Amino acid sequence: MSKHIDLLSLQKNILAVLSGMLFTISSVGLYQSINFHHLNNTDNKVLGIEDQKDIVGFPIRLIIPALNINTGIQYLGSTEGEMDVPNNSTDVGWFMLGPRPGENGSAVIAGHLNEKKGGDGVFANLNKLKTGDKLYIEDSNKKIHSFAVRESRLYDPGFADEVFVPNGSPYLNLVTCEGVWDRNKKIYSKRLVVFADIISQR
Repeated sequence: MSKHIDLLSLQKNILAVLSGMLFTISSVGLYQSINFHHLNNTDNKVLGIEDQKDIVGFPIRLIIPALNINTGIQYLGSTEGEMDVPNNSTDVGWFMLGPRPGENGSAVIAGHLNEKKGGDGVFANLNKLKTGDKLYIEDSNKKIHSFAVRESRLYDPGFADEVFVPNGSPYLNLVTCEGVWDRNKKIYSKRLVVFADIISQR
């Protein structure tokens, strides 16, 4: 019989660290500076059949009608303590060490502002989202998780405790680069975060 490992306790420990971490923006995306190696020994619980029925599926598509976005979702981990970024400019990436969209806490999805050759990335118009605009996540269980934009914020490089919330209602936070391109540091001066709240799951 196959066994499903419950990552909830691992996610909570990771998010507790993420809530006070420093994250930086690269030339075509966002990565986050944090070391996960000390979390490798976290004990995991094996789920029973009844528990498995309530598991939120893995996200597979992000749909944002206001921006004409309907794109696939890559699963991002971390490399040497830095959050990975999508490997192309058309997909977005979900940080799979945090909650899945629809689970309690903040699910974080990153997308590129532009591509290496200067064309628009999937989140080129993320700054045009307004309060109340709808975001939809389709998961691997064919469920649709609907979110509404609450607010958008611009951040300087620094601590991002509002972006990673380990508990509370399900949230979806979209992240991309913004601001002025620094040719020397090869980073943008700002990062844009769109905060959205769950409105329905079906």
